[in-house]
Amino acid sequence: MGFYLTPEQEALRKEIRKLAEEKVAPRAADIDRSGEYPWDIQKLLASQGLLGYAIPEEYGGSGADLLSCCVVGEELARICATTSLIFVVQKLAVYPIVIAGSEETKHEYLPAAARGEILAAFCLTERESGSDAGATRTMARRAGDVYVINGQKCFITNGGLAKLHSVFCMTDPDKGYRGISAFCVGEVEGLSVGKIEDKMGLRAAQVAELVFDDCRVPVENRLGEEGSGFVTAMKTLDNSRPLVGAQALGIAQGALECAVDWARERQAFGRPIGTLQGVGFMLADMATEVEAARLLVYKAASMADRKDPDLSIFSAMSKMKASDTAMQVTTDAVQVMGGYGYMRDHPVERMMRDAKVTQIYEGTNQVQRLVISRAMLK
Repeated sequence: MGFYLTPEQEALRKEIRKLAEEKVAPRAADIDRSGEYPWDIQKLLASQGLLGYAIPEEYGGSGADLLSCCVVGEELARICATTSLIFVVQKLAVYPIVIAGSEETKHEYLPAAARGEILAAFCLTERESGSDAGATRTMARRAGDVYVINGQKCFITNGGLAKLHSVFCMTDPDKGYRGISAFCVGEVEGLSVGKIEDKMGLRAAQVAELVFDDCRVPVENRLGEEGSGFVTAMKTLDNSRPLVGAQALGIAQGALECAVDWARERQAFGRPIGTLQGVGFMLADMATEVEAARLLVYKAASMADRKDPDLSIFSAMSKMKASDTAMQVTTDAVQVMGGYGYMRDHPVERMMRDAKVTQIYEGTNQVQRLVISRAMLK
């Protein structure tokens, strides 16, 4: 049950908070307004070794555990969710290679990703197979010493920017989800960018459709055995959902702090509005929910680090609780600030928009409830 932060992790929190407040905060509003991918922030994270933070040391990374990654993701999201997503997606996208790639594949691709020289993308979702990954239609047909990939993936973060992709394709349609295989795909002929999405939140994170047209990928770039792709995807999501929970947690924490500061300074009826019971009780509930989410996220991350067999259910719980909390807390923060909170001059408006997607990606919260309930009924 122990999941306290070590002194090193507490020091890490202070270090990342300082970095975020000094280097990221001045850019956060502009990043959102411009909707342009913040290459300067990507380079900042790379220079700090954060884009290789979760990659094992033997492949050029730091080999950090998931709990430490959650601390980083939380502190970055407290200031700017888009910046946090740059960190989160790099970890998510390389994880299938870390757990299922051959040594040759790992040594070929991971060091550049660890240095932040290339971005990575996790390519699972399709127009007709979001929550139902078993309905994957992108096909990988073996032709001698290569696989030929045809199909489309959608809602791919870093789509069109990434030079390294973890791609999940159907290799045996007759087997359903057991016929899915995973591949490490670099820059190959036939891979192109389709629609670039215009989003409610995380405005500067590029999310795009990827089109695979006779893309030829060497057999040795397959991640694991043929037909093991679904298991690889689920293991990846089990280890990334607490990190998405940490991102949501950071958004909630940032919104809570904005609301508290406002309630302390804003006067109504001759006194700070925070002393009015209606507002004060809202703040109390917000703070309690944030702390409850934090404990669940940290517990799930700790379980992942010790390879606990019950990880799946707690991973789903942590992502669901933290993202639901982020949506509620950011909504309440806007309410506490009244008309001002609805204006783009104040960050809680951006935080509210950014929070919404955390209830959707990495598996919708309805799917998380399905995962939890099924595990309970086994």
